[in-house]
Amino acid sequence: MQADPPTPGPAAITQLMVQRVDGELELSAEVQFELSAQVEDALHKGIPMFFVAEAEIVRERWYWTDKTVASATRHMRLAYQPLTRRWRLNVGARPIETSGLGVTLAQTFDSLPEALASVQRFGRWPIARTADIPSDSAHLLRFRFGLDVSQLPRPFQIGAVGQSEWSIAASASVKLPAEGGK
Repeated sequence: MQADPPTPGPAAITQLMVQRVDGELELSAEVQFELSAQVEDALHKGIPMFFVAEAEIVRERWYWTDKTVASATRHMRLAYQPLTRRWRLNVGARPIETSGLGVTLAQTFDSLPEALASVQRFGRWPIARTADIPSDSAHLLRFRFGLDVSQLPRPFQIGAVGQSEWSIAASASVKLPAEGGK
């Protein structure tokens, strides 16, 4: 399935696909973006960056606002570890705290490009059970990805507001495949 054209800006969703596998809807996506010099500099100084991916399944209604049928969120925390000179990526379904609580996956990488490649790719992410999605009408998947500046330290939040160097966001949508289709 092809996604709607990506939104303009510093980030773009270049691939978005959803398929039904073993009773679940799985999302595969690829997001392309480049870090600005300010964001990369903050990362190298040990300031973690928080990324959020949201998938929402809605039933479009012409007579009322769209009805949300299911949703899933993935929070990612990317940080540089100066002592080991490695990059650490924490992934979880809830916002990730400094203590690391709520993390379901933690990976380490030797370089920033390797770590970013993992942030930018979503492979077979289970977002909903197919039993939860009524088959009597068509549904739409809305996918959003972005840098969550609200989780940055307070001085960075103040400096990042309204500056395009700190803006990494993209969204796209795709029609869900019919029951029994892939």
